[in-house]
Amino acid sequence: MAIPSILHRILQRKTEEIEAGKSISSMNELAAQSQDCPSTRGFELALRQALQHGSAIIAEVKKASPSAGIIREDFQPAEIAVSYAQAGAACLSVLTDQDFFQGKPEYMQQARKACYLPVLRKDFIIDPWQVYESRVMGADCILLIVAALEQSMLQDLLILAKETGMDVLVEVHDETEMERALRLDHDLVGVNNRDLNTFETSLATSERLKKMLSGDQLLVTESGIKNTGDVTRMQDSGINTFLVGEAFMREPDPGRALKRMFF
Repeated sequence: MAIPSILHRILQRKTEEIEAGKSISSMNELAAQSQDCPSTRGFELALRQALQHGSAIIAEVKKASPSAGIIREDFQPAEIAVSYAQAGAACLSVLTDQDFFQGKPEYMQQARKACYLPVLRKDFIIDPWQVYESRVMGADCILLIVAALEQSMLQDLLILAKETGMDVLVEVHDETEMERALRLDHDLVGVNNRDLNTFETSLATSERLKKMLSGDQLLVTESGIKNTGDVTRMQDSGINTFLVGEAFMREPDPGRALKRMFF
């Protein structure tokens, strides 16, 4: 399984983080703690309910990225979350990876505490330990990136996440990865329009991969949504669920930017 160089570097660092984390809290300890956590908020359900009235937006709380560098200097996760909730977002996505995205688990917890929206923990989940960690952290949903996982581990992490009560967004970048995602018993699929080798985005990726779905599967288009024209293009292709971050994060009022783009 060929892994793009940037993803390979991230996963190497993530493996080190996991080992350090296990030395502090074992998987059994986290599993026990996860059983005492409050109920999750229903991430996929919130998206499907929003779709009954139009588009469903996962609004992202993100300070930086490897491709864009610092996106937002004045970074206040709780204020951003409230702004998004008031503007009509269905869910939140919060980066928790520190080394490459300048995220923190505390950012996710602050954002979730500030509003009623379900929250996706946006990170690189490659080990069962992280699934329990995510549940204890307060995540309502986790991201599983097909490009980062062998099929057996992808399946195992998906099942484990659902057993703990979390939803899962399975992310793909191309037809081969979509075929792997479709072998799972799962309906929530994110299409990342960013090429991990070149960092370029193309909305045509979502348009192509949408044609591979059938039944009640829900496609989330991610990356490259910059304006109302991009939104209309996706909607014309039958895609009405969006994950948008950078376009909002660069604006003084992220919620107002969301409302301007979608409502």
